[in-house]
Amino acid sequence: MTPVPGVGTRPSPHSALGAHGSVLVINSGSSSLKYQLVNPVGGEAIASGLIERIGESDGVVRHTFAGNTTRRTGPIGDHGDALRTALDLFAEVGPDLAEAQVVAVGHRVVHGGSLFSAPAVVDDDVLRAIADLSPLAPLHNPANLRGIEVARTLLPDVPHVVVFDTAFFQTLPDAAATYALDRAVAEEHAIRRYGFHGTSHQYVSGKVARALGRRLDDLNQIVLHLGNGASASAVRGGVAVETSMGLTPLEGLVMGTRTGDIDPAVVFHLHRNAGMSVDEIDELLNRRSGLKGLSGENDFRELHRLIGEGDRDAQRALDVYVHRLRKYIGAYLAVLGRVDVISFTAGVGENDARVRELAVAGLEGLGIAIDPERNQGRKTEPTIISPAWTSTLVMVVPTDEELAIARQAVAAIGGGDGGQAAGDADDEYGGPAR
Repeated sequence: MTPVPGVGTRPSPHSALGAHGSVLVINSGSSSLKYQLVNPVGGEAIASGLIERIGESDGVVRHTFAGNTTRRTGPIGDHGDALRTALDLFAEVGPDLAEAQVVAVGHRVVHGGSLFSAPAVVDDDVLRAIADLSPLAPLHNPANLRGIEVARTLLPDVPHVVVFDTAFFQTLPDAAATYALDRAVAEEHAIRRYGFHGTSHQYVSGKVARALGRRLDDLNQIVLHLGNGASASAVRGGVAVETSMGLTPLEGLVMGTRTGDIDPAVVFHLHRNAGMSVDEIDELLNRRSGLKGLSGENDFRELHRLIGEGDRDAQRALDVYVHRLRKYIGAYLAVLGRVDVISFTAGVGENDARVRELAVAGLEGLGIAIDPERNQGRKTEPTIISPAWTSTLVMVVPTDEELAIARQAVAAIGGGDGGQAAGDADDEYGGPAR
């Protein structure tokens, strides 16, 4: 693969982080590559794209810039072809990456194990460590690693930084991170609660403090990241003290296609009595369960439609989902002792008023409630949706994992806070929450 000319011939990170400095954020999956060009100071996404069905003859490419989306179809041989296609679109459609003054490439990596509690500038040692952690995330880390290797080849003159989903949860106390498993076995195989969606939980908990004009270290928060994957966290003074996902993203809340919490003996039962292999059970628990397994749908819009038509399976799926969510809210109230803010974020959390309403229904005696009028509709900025009388604020706080990765990448290469303070000064978050 030939390096892309022009990218990397830029001012130093400190001078480039003005109006034209940018970070290219890459999220490489097993058969997809998602990217976004971000201004880490202003916070806006300059351009974005998604390449799907890598390795197949019917690949799909979407590149969005200046409000226009370019779509293409055709074979995408591998991740190298995918990234080369993305870079070609930047050259053809815009924006020109050299003119955008790319100061870093930020990569999302799912699993950092116990090795990484912060972003890391990529070198050979970091790459080896990510590869060594692949047994903990066999579906994710190898694909993340391939994307990094390809990007370093095509963009060799700009620093690459990895940001880990698990890093924010390295602060979990031993009592929260430790499974009651034979100690020697757990230590030999690195079995503990790692947590995921950490970039989102960290970003949202910080955004809450800024939106409220409060000190982060004064706030106790529950953050509910509700998308197709879903997780909850308890955050005390900006530090994660509990989270719902565990060794893998399977544990915890009911999700689009994942079971969440389940008796481990179900695995033995299915193997012994249904003759299912480990791989078949893995597929069942991760891809054929959750809302989809219960109702046939993992899109909440369709789920609500089915419920409106009287579909009992869809209603039960929603009931199970909400019951698990409320149970975690209650558990984290006990963990924290005092909760100042409960925040909903991600696709479902930001868009589904009905889920938000059901999640806290009946908690008025704990000082938690939602104002029906404030709760209506999709929220695009931090918004308080609880009535004035409650002791715990309930908010909707949009997440932006790409922006978080971009800012962490800038900080990792010595570019300061990536514009965090500048963003606050120019009212990046839309002023006080309302």
